[in-house]
Amino acid sequence: METGIRMGNLLMIRGVLFDFDGTLADSFDAIAASMNHVRASFGLPAMTVESIRKYVGHGLESLLAELCPGFDTALAVARYRAHHPSVMLAGTKLFPGVLDTLVRLKQHGYPMGVCSNKTVAFTKSLVAGLGLAELLPVVLGPEDVGIPKPDPAMLIEGCKRLGVPISEGLYIGDMSVDVLASKAAGLPVWLVNVGLAGTEDPRLAGPDRILNHFSEIADLLLAQEHA
Repeated sequence: METGIRMGNLLMIRGVLFDFDGTLADSFDAIAASMNHVRASFGLPAMTVESIRKYVGHGLESLLAELCPGFDTALAVARYRAHHPSVMLAGTKLFPGVLDTLVRLKQHGYPMGVCSNKTVAFTKSLVAGLGLAELLPVVLGPEDVGIPKPDPAMLIEGCKRLGVPISEGLYIGDMSVDVLASKAAGLPVWLVNVGLAGTEDPRLAGPDRILNHFSEIADLLLAQEHA
C-alpha cells in the first residue's frame, strides 16, 4: 500500500482523527469484563477476551446483540453501561508509541481528535483518564451524528470540528469499518495494529497505508513539511 499523503506539491495533511479501541488503546480486557458481567446476568457462560474481540468495533448495541442473542438488547446495553465505569480505566492501556506520537504532532500544530463507535461518554472518560484530553480535544461517537461507522458522518463532523477540510484530513484506524467509513467520507486512511479485532482482514478493504508501528504516523506527517 502507498501513503495517503502524496509528498511534493500535492495534498498535505493538516489534521488527524483516530479510532480508539484497537488503535490508540487496548481496551479489550475492560470490554470483556463488562460483556461477561452482562452475559452472567442472563445466565450465559463467560467468554474469553480473544473471542469477544472478534465482535468489537461496530458499536455497543451490535456487540451485545451478537453476544447476548435472544435477550433484550436495550436491557443488555443498560447493564453494560452501568457496569463499565467500574472496570473501564483499569482495563485500558495505551499502545506503545501512542503518547509520544500525539505529543510530537501536537507540538507541530496538528489538530487531533477521536471518532469511535464506542459510547462517546466512555471514550471521553478514557481520553481524560489516560491524560490525553489536551492532545485530543475533539471526541466523537455515534451519539453525536446519530449513526456509527462505516457511515462517514462521524468522520465528516470530526474534520469540521478540527477546522480542516476533508481533503486535508487523515483517519487512523485498525478495522475494515474504519477503512470503509474513510473511503465514504473521501478521507485518506492508515491502519495500525491490524488484526487485533474483528473477523475481517482490514487490509482487503484498501487502506492507503499499513503501518508497522504507531510512531510512523508522526515520522510520515512531519516529513511532508520538508518535502
